[in-house]
Amino acid sequence: MAENSLLSKLEGLESRFEEVSTLITDPAVIADQNRYVRLTKEYKDLGDIMEARKKYVACLNVIKEAKDILANETDQDMREIAREELQANEPLLPKLEEEIKIALVPKDPEDAKNVEVEIRAGTGGDEAALFAGDLFQMYKKYCDSMGWGISITNESEGTMGGFKEIAFSVTGANVYGILKYESGVHRVQRVPATETQGRMHTSAATVAVLPEADKFEVNINEGDIKWDTFRSSGAGGQNVNKVESGVRLRYPWKNPNTGEVEEILIECTETRDQPKNKERALSRLRTFIYDREHQKYVDDIASRRKSLVSTGDRSAKIRTYNYPQGRVTDHRIGYTTHDLQGFIGGDIQAMIDALIVAENTEKLKEAEL
Repeated sequence: MAENSLLSKLEGLESRFEEVSTLITDPAVIADQNRYVRLTKEYKDLGDIMEARKKYVACLNVIKEAKDILANETDQDMREIAREELQANEPLLPKLEEEIKIALVPKDPEDAKNVEVEIRAGTGGDEAALFAGDLFQMYKKYCDSMGWGISITNESEGTMGGFKEIAFSVTGANVYGILKYESGVHRVQRVPATETQGRMHTSAATVAVLPEADKFEVNINEGDIKWDTFRSSGAGGQNVNKVESGVRLRYPWKNPNTGEVEEILIECTETRDQPKNKERALSRLRTFIYDREHQKYVDDIASRRKSLVSTGDRSAKIRTYNYPQGRVTDHRIGYTTHDLQGFIGGDIQAMIDALIVAENTEKLKEAEL
């Protein structure tokens, strides 16, 4: 039976749950921060599975008992109660099965992390920069609706508005698990404000969503960092011109795959407080190194999963925003919404939900669930 097959997949997890619950109270494990973080995450995930299993087994038992009563009992009151129990629990069973299947799918350990987002204008000149600005405003409004914090770390404005490049951090609950689907090339088709003859142009911008690196995940020799300071540009009165609050760091990083040493250059002008800018520049350095050193791991996972949804390929065209037709289409899953203005205004949850469902479906097939 299907339920027996599903329950067999849960065998052994209960003993592992008990083992992990003991390990996370061990002082030696607590002292090893990296291991402790991994185990507490596993404990929570296993706890969710155990709770789902408990409800599933209880539902199976109620159904079995109700069927036994209907088959063997002659008392009409008991038969009526059994019939009501059966009607209430039989529709519940497939929902509980689906809950367990989703819980059994291996989760991306980075889903709970905060993110660094980079938006860069691609092909299209001034129009691409304007589109990059539209994308930033779209994500800002979405993040505000989710109650997430957003903080700009670096920006380079376009000559006609928008951004040639903008980088910002997002903090909140399960941020990477939701925004990771946005990485890739976003294409826009519209008549630009810069177009004098009314011709439609196609432009593009790239979006990269990187999980924030924890301090213990990346080893940085701060003595190798070369710091420069400079005056921030832009509006802000006398302080902008007189105080060197902007910071620039250069760090020699050895590529573990090639053995070559590359220089990483990061600038941060977010605040007028130089120490805070240094702290944020260091955070971006950790994130960039983490992303580069783990790219092979991400590629391996993506190739094994063969997912069309979140491959991590930042050169892939993932979405088209067509203004004349008022539609947005995601090419990975063929999802289209005709509320372009609402979408560009930050109402992107339905699209993200569809991407999550598509990826979970792939994972369930792969796990033979």
